[in-house]
Amino acid sequence: MSSTLPKVAWVGLGIMGSPMAENLVKAGYDVTGHTLEQAKIDRLAAAGGTGAASVAEAVRDADVVITMVPASPQVEAIAYGPDGILENVRPGTLLIDMSSITPQTSVNLAKNAQDKGVRVLDAPVSGGEAGAVEAVLSIMVGGEQSDFDAALPLFRALGRTIVLCGPHGSGQTVKAANQLIVAVNLQACAEAVVFLENSGVDLAAALDVLNGGLAGSTVLTRKKENFLKRDFAPGFRIDLHHKDMGIVTGAARNVGAALPVGAVVAQLIASLRAQGDGGLDHSALLRAVERLSGRPVQG
Repeated sequence: MSSTLPKVAWVGLGIMGSPMAENLVKAGYDVTGHTLEQAKIDRLAAAGGTGAASVAEAVRDADVVITMVPASPQVEAIAYGPDGILENVRPGTLLIDMSSITPQTSVNLAKNAQDKGVRVLDAPVSGGEAGAVEAVLSIMVGGEQSDFDAALPLFRALGRTIVLCGPHGSGQTVKAANQLIVAVNLQACAEAVVFLENSGVDLAAALDVLNGGLAGSTVLTRKKENFLKRDFAPGFRIDLHHKDMGIVTGAARNVGAALPVGAVVAQLIASLRAQGDGGLDHSALLRAVERLSGRPVQG
């Protein structure tokens, strides 16, 4: 490990967090990680990182703390309280929250951290598990320019498109818009798949030609095999997209923005979750369209 690089504490080693932390290790960073599952701490250690038994232990000697947990309640749980990040880091530490949470939670975290002398960026990502593994994530950041500049080398080890979107909370607002676009795109793809199959068209050929034209998208590129094989192993779970659609619909209501199509897709995701598919990949929206079309659900 390079002694010139900042020491990193990573909290949250899930589907996204594990490969992201490992990419920092590959880039030469000294990474100490903590999560709730020992097997995932062991995975980081096997990749060259260091395991920690608690949040406090992980962050105590860190220059940079990165968090990647499911939602606002988890961010608040690891940030606050006597065993939390803010009570155990050194003043001047940079805290980068890469979770997808409400913009207001990020604004509140930055304000509370400032009182402790801790700098904060909200930096949610897009690209899914594959983007995390391949270090090609899109990273949308909210916070101060100087803190963004300090974090940029770290971000470059994790992603390809890295943009400071504005003040604290802006990264989360852009991520909410991202999740709206992805959900609507997935729903459109799912409807197209059922339409094509019901029409007797070769689905693989159809998706290939569609993806080469204006209908093409990163969503279709990344999820085409999921649709073809009915493989819904989670890269990004329906449960999490349900949470994100709650974020974007709530934030849109606060700023007076109408989301007529987004609201419908949010309900379709909620319905799929209520039918027991919350643990599946969000490409499983195809299952909902199959049910609505009276077809046997595959996969």
